[in-house]
Amino acid sequence: MPLPTTPQKPTSVQPGGGTCMAIELAWARFRKFWLRKLRPGYVQAMQAKRQGECANCPHDIIDARDLKFTRNVCGYSFRPEDDLYAYRNRLPFARHGFAELLLFSLVYLILAGACVWAGLAIHWLFWILVAGLSLVELEIVTFFRDPERVIPADTESLVSPADGRVTHVEEVEEPEFGKALRISIFLSIFNVHVNRCPFDVEVVDVRYFPGEYLDARNSDSAVRNEQLWIDLLDPATRRPMRVKQISGAIARRIVCWLKPGDLVKKGERIGMIKLGSRTDLLIPSGSAAEVCVKVGDAVKGGATILLKFAHNHPPTNS
Repeated sequence: MPLPTTPQKPTSVQPGGGTCMAIELAWARFRKFWLRKLRPGYVQAMQAKRQGECANCPHDIIDARDLKFTRNVCGYSFRPEDDLYAYRNRLPFARHGFAELLLFSLVYLILAGACVWAGLAIHWLFWILVAGLSLVELEIVTFFRDPERVIPADTESLVSPADGRVTHVEEVEEPEFGKALRISIFLSIFNVHVNRCPFDVEVVDVRYFPGEYLDARNSDSAVRNEQLWIDLLDPATRRPMRVKQISGAIARRIVCWLKPGDLVKKGERIGMIKLGSRTDLLIPSGSAAEVCVKVGDAVKGGATILLKFAHNHPPTNS
């Protein structure tokens, strides 16, 4: 299988950009302008609390909010006790979907309000539109939910990196990886779209591939669609793994905040794909002692065990 396109190093956690991201960044510029004008003491205090280094940093970082899109490419960070907005990570919705959730909800309120008025003043059929709009809004809210999960403690098991339905369990020849077992998961618009780490690993590489937006169930989507590859390594056995976030016909925004050198725990959140997509997990061929799922099975990210490693398997797939 060839590489999808020429790989790129991500320049943000959402390398494909997007309208909502552009709106958020514009708001951030406005917010920082007024913080410097009206609250210079706050700006100075937060800069004193800033951790890490970022030589010739191109990012304007005042507080932790400014790391939302740059945490994977910026060396600055803030201690949890210095992050005044850490509570947002505890809300039951994906933080990188807040803008979409707010904008869609605003549009819903405007349209539903207009239909309510029309239903009262013009014709009762407008109430059907209110019901339809409410169902769409409910789906949007459901889509961006981010529930907690109970992570299996088994040290030899790999958990699903995504919610959805298994579409492929097959042996493939993977570029720069070799023979691999691939488990593909299709995420419909009704699934949670937060991605989770399948195992306790170190991040080796993160690569972004621009591409098309075929239906994620199409076999060609694995090569032709926009996608992001996360190469992982089990520090204990030196066993490689790869997670692929693949966009779909509706999903066109891949989010991943990992960077090389990160140590990530099994079940930990690593990103999301917005509005329908596909996630692949690949391990070296022959390294699975037991595959615990089959095509058609429903899985939950961070909770469902996909497979169990064979003991003492060679660390590479060569």
